[in-house]
Amino acid sequence: MRILVCVKRVPAPGARIVLTEDSQAIDTKLLSFTVSPHEECAVEEAVRIAEGNDGTVTVLTLGPPEAEEQLRSALAVGAHEAVLVPTDGSDWDPISTSNAIAAAIGELESDGVFDLILFGNESADSGGYQVGVRVAHALRRPIVSGIKSIESDEGSVRLRRDTASGSEIYSLPLPAVVAVREGINLPRYPTLKGRLNAKKVELNRIDAERIGGGQQMLRLVTPQQEISATTILPDVAGVVDLLEELQVLE
Repeated sequence: MRILVCVKRVPAPGARIVLTEDSQAIDTKLLSFTVSPHEECAVEEAVRIAEGNDGTVTVLTLGPPEAEEQLRSALAVGAHEAVLVPTDGSDWDPISTSNAIAAAIGELESDGVFDLILFGNESADSGGYQVGVRVAHALRRPIVSGIKSIESDEGSVRLRRDTASGSEIYSLPLPAVVAVREGINLPRYPTLKGRLNAKKVELNRIDAERIGGGQQMLRLVTPQQEISATTILPDVAGVVDLLEELQVLE
């Protein structure tokens, strides 16, 4: 089975986000970066499926040259090949992103179609929920999102999506696209041997033109910091009076 996983380089979850003075970008001087948690699980799931089906895993990202770090992290946990679609580091809207990824996949599939393409359900930074759906539409392949379980079968995959009232089960013919949620598995940590081998892998680079885009960013705004409420307790005598008033004490 031939599997492709699309990942995105994002600021580490929980990091304090500081904007540049013109509010046009995130100040990255003190930030660390990682792969979106949903996509980290997608990489792990792809490696598990490949291990059980004598398959291969290719990981792809659209991003700045620094995104090579995230690609090598995926190689260190079992991916076989990595592809960087380089950008200048500026944010691409979902339409431009999906067009570039679909074009890159088309080029990669000159050697054979990917049986399964995995996305994270949404990225940790923008949370747009769009790219996987748009890529699947461009490739004319079925997609199901929000998936918490994947079972591969001959020529198809069986998927489970949890809902408020239970679970939904889907069966998709291959080739197909699936967007997975965090918690589908527990991603493994890369071994020292895995990290060393990942450094030796030559990355494939596919240039993409920025085409389309129905959105234009005006400026970024950071959310207001939540201020926790402080409760001032009365002295002991005040507590006793309050309990008596509430008829807790007799």
